[in-house]
Amino acid sequence: MAKLLSLFSNEYDLAKAVQRQDPKAQTRLYEKFSSKMLAVCTRYVGDKMEAEDVMIDGFMRVFDKIDQFTFQGSFEGWIRKIMVNEALMYVRSKKMIVVDLEYAIEEPNESSFSTDLEASDLMKLIEELPVGYRTVFNLYAIEGYNHIEIGEMLGISEGTSKSQLSRARAMLQAKLVKLENKAFG
Repeated sequence: MAKLLSLFSNEYDLAKAVQRQDPKAQTRLYEKFSSKMLAVCTRYVGDKMEAEDVMIDGFMRVFDKIDQFTFQGSFEGWIRKIMVNEALMYVRSKKMIVVDLEYAIEEPNESSFSTDLEASDLMKLIEELPVGYRTVFNLYAIEGYNHIEIGEMLGISEGTSKSQLSRARAMLQAKLVKLENKAFG
């Protein structure tokens, strides 16, 4: 195994070997990135078993489209983009994205937040968001897409994307206030 790791010590060598359809390189690629890409897929899909299926489909697409990698930018970033697209296709195919304009949200008092929140706690709160809110939040806040790009990816308007993000943030804030009240109630 140590020899396998040293054969593909950098992304460039690994990508070149995968382009040659080297089975060892494909295995190494999967071993190196599967846990990160499963986390990406889970953020969008929600269910871990379904996310695993999406991730596998994503890796199949990576292997099919490897010739399109131009060595401009990060190989991991290119793989991540494919995984996000696979997850979005899955969410759209299951018609999980619903633009819910009637979801009532109380405006929280932001001054009452503590700073003792762990990243894993925040990720749990994000996972609890309705799928449409969670998807827009992930694309904007985590992946770095702008509202025009999100609108194109999801087939919604730029304004709807902004609204979904705003509602996602408000829901997260409300959840944080609840957590704070439980912890210090």
